[in-house]
Amino acid sequence: MPSKVEKREVDVYFDKYAESHQNHTNELIHWICVPLIVFSLLGLVWSIPFPHIGFLGRYNGFVNWASFLIAFAIYYYYRLSPVLSYCMLLLVFAFSYLIIELETWAHLGGPQLWQSCLAIFVLSWVGQFIGHKIEGKKPSFFDDIKFLLIGPIWLLHFILLRLKIRY
Repeated sequence: MPSKVEKREVDVYFDKYAESHQNHTNELIHWICVPLIVFSLLGLVWSIPFPHIGFLGRYNGFVNWASFLIAFAIYYYYRLSPVLSYCMLLLVFAFSYLIIELETWAHLGGPQLWQSCLAIFVLSWVGQFIGHKIEGKKPSFFDDIKFLLIGPIWLLHFILLRLKIRY
C-alpha cells in the first residue's frame, strides 16, 4: 500500500486560508486590498523615525524599522517556501520604490508618507472586512495571527501556479 504524501506546511496554511476565501467577490477584494495593506504597512513602519547611522552616508534613510519587518517576513516566508520568499522580496523592492516616490512627493509639498499610507491602510482594511461580510466568514487571522503573513503569499502562489512555477 503506497504511503500518503504529507502536505507541506505552506500548503496546509493555504488550504486553511482558502476556507474563508471561497466567494468570488471576496477573492477579488483580496487581490486589491492585500497588496495595498502590505504596501501601506511597510510605508507606515518606514515612517517611524530611525536613528542616524553615520557610516551609511546618503543611504541612511534606506535602513529603517521597515528593514527589520522585511527581514522577519522574508525569513518566515523562506522557511515556508524559498521561491515564494524570493517573489515576495521582489514585490517588497517594488513597494520600497513606491514608498521612496511618496517620500519625494511629500518633500515637494504632498502629504506625508505616514498620512498617505494610513489612508490606504484604513481603506484597505475596510475593503477586507466588507469582503468577509460578503463571504459570511470571519478573516482567518482571527483564529491564528500567522494568517496575516499568509495572505500575501497565498495570492502569489496563484500567480506561480498560473506560470507553472513550482513554489
